[in-house]
Amino acid sequence: MVTCVMQETAGGVKVAQTKNPWAALLVLCLGFFVILLDTTIVNVAIPTMLSALHAGLDQILWVVNAYLLTLAVLLITGARVGDIFGQRNLFIGGLGLFVLASTLCGLSQDANQLIAARVLQGVGAAILSPQSLVIVSAIFPAERRGAALGILSSVTGLAAIAGPTLGGVIVTYLDWRWIFFVNLPIGVAAMILALRFVPDLRPGRSHSLDLVGVLLASLGLFGVVFGLIEGQRYEWGAIAGSPVTIPMVIAAGLVIFGLFLLWERFQAEPLLPLSLFRNRNYSVMVWLSGLIFFGMFGFFLTTTIFMQSVLGFSAIEAGLTTVPLTLTLSAVAPFAGRLTDRFGGRYILMGGAGLFAVGIAGIAAVASLNATPFTFIVPLAIAGLGMGSMIAPIMTEAMHEISPQMAGAASGLLNTARQLGAAIGAAVVGAVLSNQLATSLHTQAVSASAQLPAQFRPGFVGGFTAATKGGLAVGRGQSGGTGLPAGVPPQAVHLVQQLIHQVFTNGFLTALRPTLAVPAAALALGAVSCLLIVRRTRPAVADLSMQPLELAS
Repeated sequence: MVTCVMQETAGGVKVAQTKNPWAALLVLCLGFFVILLDTTIVNVAIPTMLSALHAGLDQILWVVNAYLLTLAVLLITGARVGDIFGQRNLFIGGLGLFVLASTLCGLSQDANQLIAARVLQGVGAAILSPQSLVIVSAIFPAERRGAALGILSSVTGLAAIAGPTLGGVIVTYLDWRWIFFVNLPIGVAAMILALRFVPDLRPGRSHSLDLVGVLLASLGLFGVVFGLIEGQRYEWGAIAGSPVTIPMVIAAGLVIFGLFLLWERFQAEPLLPLSLFRNRNYSVMVWLSGLIFFGMFGFFLTTTIFMQSVLGFSAIEAGLTTVPLTLTLSAVAPFAGRLTDRFGGRYILMGGAGLFAVGIAGIAAVASLNATPFTFIVPLAIAGLGMGSMIAPIMTEAMHEISPQMAGAASGLLNTARQLGAAIGAAVVGAVLSNQLATSLHTQAVSASAQLPAQFRPGFVGGFTAATKGGLAVGRGQSGGTGLPAGVPPQAVHLVQQLIHQVFTNGFLTALRPTLAVPAAALALGAVSCLLIVRRTRPAVADLSMQPLELAS
């Protein structure tokens, strides 16, 4: 064992040396990519899985939600376990569990087996995810850390964007099970390479696990995230006819999480050291991390439905449409992280949030029913420039003065903020979209129904009301799932189908702009929040003092 004593400096921390940190970064990116990919890749396969597994929509939706819920709930705990057993060990162990769970997902014979395997995937992802940021912060010196975190952050955006496209290719040309089997070769390769290139960092003293804190944090986060994920399905009311409502579940989660924070104040080794929040920049970065994922997932939710269900793009076409965003994000992120190291993140993050908001507003401005993939090139490129200018600097600025023994907890909280931001973004933007559609579709349907005989008008208008309440899934034939009214004579079917398409597409376009205003406004708020960022030049506070790390050879 080679002991490396970590020394704190005004610019951050000096880190353990490893022969090839860039090779280690590549390995970490592989593992991080496959974990993040599974947050979005499954969505496009929902119609296929419904048929193949003879499952109900509620069951298949839980194939998506079980993974997201488990991941969000266990991230803080996963970060702390990494401090105890070593980040490389947890990276490999979490990836191994994820690969095993992916195999079980691909072999599942019914929806219940698939949901159980997805929960196991979420556990593996929660164990792995926080370790990447800790290891990168430990093996790169301050002057290179921003560029390294920029590369790692590029993977975040790429995975979110590539998921639907890759999923569409796999479902179209292979089989839905390969959405999970594709994780095997990548995961196994990353595990083998991790043993070769990723250093084994250990704390200089032993740590304990706050089991009461684990229970309180998990229960609290479960209540909040479950309520946000399921709120729209239950119309923010009672759950499956029980006396328990979604607001009650969220409120209980918040209360329990409040008890968790109170408990943590009195622990010698807390699961979440509250002293982290004494660092103003770290606190602002947690806030911005949640905001960017609020904006990102709200933006992707709305535009994905618009491109596929309204414009009729295939999953592959919709994915390729986002290439300008992918290219600009990937090109900018490493440089944004490096510039943050040199000049601080205040104005880079402010500009990034502003550009992301402008890109979203640009999508709303150019959207039309005659739009093609080329229509969105400029606003998507601007949005990608903004995202690339935010994700890496958030990581860089957040970890700038965090000591090694605090790095795991800091990473876990940042990742949790992302997941909560994504869940809140999807819930809030989904609710706004639903409310806007209820109004616009009703108005359009009443107007279009004038072309029908009087006896069919109530059924025609009512069909859109029912479709809105049931939720509009991607790819429902450019009709939002609205069916023909009862009793329509054969000779009128074609006319009614045309009217349904006309009402849905025009109604969605009308609802699109105020809906996209929500994530744009959130990012504008993020830009203003950047005024709170300060450039620290003095050493971190005493209770964030350095402890030795061991670098096992």
